[in-house]
Amino acid sequence: MHEMSIASALVDQVCDQAANLGAARVAEINLRMGVLSGIARSLHFCFPSASRDTLCEGARLNIDEVPLTVLCTYCDAVKTPAALYNFRCPDCGRPTPKVLTGREMQLVSIGLVPPNQDAARARPGTMPDPGSAEPMVENPK
Repeated sequence: MHEMSIASALVDQVCDQAANLGAARVAEINLRMGVLSGIARSLHFCFPSASRDTLCEGARLNIDEVPLTVLCTYCDAVKTPAALYNFRCPDCGRPTPKVLTGREMQLVSIGLVPPNQDAARARPGTMPDPGSAEPMVENPK
């Protein structure tokens, strides 16, 4: 089950960033995943196990699904195919092998609970009040 290794790698990356910033815990993780990845549901399923006993335990995992788009060189336009694995232009019917979006997986941001929050809120497995998380930390490049 490769989804568990992906979830574990995600947790490791987020925990490293949270620890570097001195956070008490992670409140939420925001991802962009292409529809062709096909693992969004599995990742939601694996995330609680992968995050157990880490700074990410109890964090919300938000996944923004990115639709499939392709470039039709005949029409010279970006198109959305009629079906997920139908790589033909919906207008002219010609093959469109150039996938533009739909395969990505990107860590967009994380919401952190600052270290000065009371111990009950910072304890793994508990969620902070919605207004208590620090502003999102954009993915460092």
